[in-house]
Amino acid sequence: MLSHRMGAATLAGLMALASGSPAFAATPSDPGAVEPPAVSAVPLAVSTFGTPLLAEPAITTDDSVRTDQWQLQALDLANAWSYADGAGVTVAVIDSGVDAHHPDLEGQVLPGIDLVNTKADTVTDPVGHGTTVAGLIAGRNDDDAGVIGVAPKAKILPIRVLDEENRYDDALIVAQGVRWAVDNGAKVINLSLGGSGSSATLAAALDYAFAKDVVVIACTGNASASSSADNTGVWYPAREPGVIAVAGMERDGSTLWDGSITGRETVLTAPATNLVGARGPDDYWRVQGTSFAAPMVSGAAALIRSRWPDMPAGEVVNRLIKTADDRGEPGRDPVFGFGLVNPTAALTADVPFVTDNPLDTTPPPGVARFGSAPVSGQSGEIPSGTDQQGSSWSVTPEKLTASSPAAATNAGGWAAPAEPVTESHRGRYLAIALFLLSALAAGFTVRRFATTTG
Repeated sequence: MLSHRMGAATLAGLMALASGSPAFAATPSDPGAVEPPAVSAVPLAVSTFGTPLLAEPAITTDDSVRTDQWQLQALDLANAWSYADGAGVTVAVIDSGVDAHHPDLEGQVLPGIDLVNTKADTVTDPVGHGTTVAGLIAGRNDDDAGVIGVAPKAKILPIRVLDEENRYDDALIVAQGVRWAVDNGAKVINLSLGGSGSSATLAAALDYAFAKDVVVIACTGNASASSSADNTGVWYPAREPGVIAVAGMERDGSTLWDGSITGRETVLTAPATNLVGARGPDDYWRVQGTSFAAPMVSGAAALIRSRWPDMPAGEVVNRLIKTADDRGEPGRDPVFGFGLVNPTAALTADVPFVTDNPLDTTPPPGVARFGSAPVSGQSGEIPSGTDQQGSSWSVTPEKLTASSPAAATNAGGWAAPAEPVTESHRGRYLAIALFLLSALAAGFTVRRFATTTG
């Protein structure tokens, strides 16, 4: 069984704030820094770092915490709040749990579920990561103090999927969390977790969320110094079609955070460095990472759904990407995606209406794909040398039939099924435990998934 690790705000050492200058997260090379715990190279992992604000002279008042939230000005949230504040919207935080008793989250956290300790009556957060994420989404304090989130009147639905070491052994637990979130009223789901693996079970759960009109946001991932396998591209589930994949931006608003993984699946960017986050029971710490950029976009989605409660999820996604402040190459690019999220523009711009999620793209009607090999028309054979040699596909508006005349193996050593495999229109299934067949509208996408990743 593979062990998976998620982006806990890992202790990297205390940093003094004597000069009053920003205290960035320490690294193991800093004097007095603590080496992060050793972890195995696993396919689902995020590495983020947090520095508790406890060293003398520390930030000891909530009002100084508020003034340190530079993202409030960067995202022009005071203006956005004149249009919507998140009221009436439930955002699921699938993470390490949430400390509902933190002063900035009191009254904001709904009863959730602990999928790690199933005997627990309430959801706690032994790590602090989920509490920080929740605060960035919906933190609030009526005294102009403490952490305030992007959508301060939204409600948080906490779902714990990570153990005390910020790990999970099977993507099934995340998939269960997604389904539970949908079934319990979440209109936005934040997934500040992920990695280089894939999971058909989680893909099916995300499809369930999309079918139930839920917006899903995930972080693109952080570059790992311990495992080069973690740095190969945008992590899963952020790269799942339909998910808003969020990369991290520096404070200047135009430079990508150097720890952020990006790629062609990148959709948006948001602040990711030198952020102040809530940490139980009543503390704060500085954090950095794409785990903390994603909740900025989740909060923006909550603002849109608060202003227009009946707006379809696809239109919410469309507004976020069409109103982003373009960065890098004109239009969408593999570094910044569509650009820096702009909550005010998303709430005010005249954006043409759409019904479908613009990120859930499929091949044109009558085209099947396996990897980069297309099969056009009603039938065809994938050329030799592609992922699956000798497989033939028959495409109709109602179904995709895949068959293999021989038990040939590909470069990865997988045997092709000898019997035909047929999947129905608009279904997503794991066929013969080797292939994920995705049928959407009249177009079809065929992708390979390893069975060992859940």
